[in-house]
Amino acid sequence: MSEPLLSTHGLKAFYGDFQALFGVDFEIGSGEVVALIGAHGAGKSTFLKSVMGAIKVGADMVKLQGKPSGGLPPHLMVSNGVAIVPEGRRLFAGMSVEDNLRVAIDHKAGGSDTWTLDRIYKLFPILKDKRRDPVQSLSGGQQQMVSIGRALLNEPKVLLCDEISLGLAPKVIGEIYEAIPSISAAGTAIVLVEQDVGLAKKASDRLYCMLEGKVTLTGNSTDVSREEISAAYFGAGHAVA
Repeated sequence: MSEPLLSTHGLKAFYGDFQALFGVDFEIGSGEVVALIGAHGAGKSTFLKSVMGAIKVGADMVKLQGKPSGGLPPHLMVSNGVAIVPEGRRLFAGMSVEDNLRVAIDHKAGGSDTWTLDRIYKLFPILKDKRRDPVQSLSGGQQQMVSIGRALLNEPKVLLCDEISLGLAPKVIGEIYEAIPSISAAGTAIVLVEQDVGLAKKASDRLYCMLEGKVTLTGNSTDVSREEISAAYFGAGHAVA
């Protein structure tokens, strides 16, 4: 891979005196889908928060297109091309679907128009049908589509997805994951935090496995074996469903 679009270098993160990440090295290129797997509490969400600037880290620990970006506040990370689909969606209740989407359009910096409302509606047709409905009236899966659409309308070079399948029915998960190839084909790199190992492997080009704040395995998603993932996911002697 040429120079990574986003990379971390010896990334450490703390919650007060508690250390949550221990020297995480990571990289992703343009249009690549990289999964970050691991059990609950492995440090996956902390990793995304550290990249996004929600947790203060050293400037050289995060680089965007080779430039030190660690510790920049979230709004500057968005301006520089990194957007997040947060766990729990965090939409604006009382506003319509389209108004939730327009929030991103109204606040994005100038430049690229890769992602427009029309393109989001083509990606998730149900949102066009429900564009005037209050966002809280939507199903959980439809709300997740709004959250993804809102993030894309920020025109990210890198899209961070935090557990986008959590709590959703298998059919809806399938509909959401079907959109991933279209997003990456537009050149957007996707970091996919996911506890479902099978889903993560199928959707990604490469994967990193985390355990207790450290990377325990990395490789091409099609090459890593079930046994390797089992050992890396929980430690030797455990199995991954």
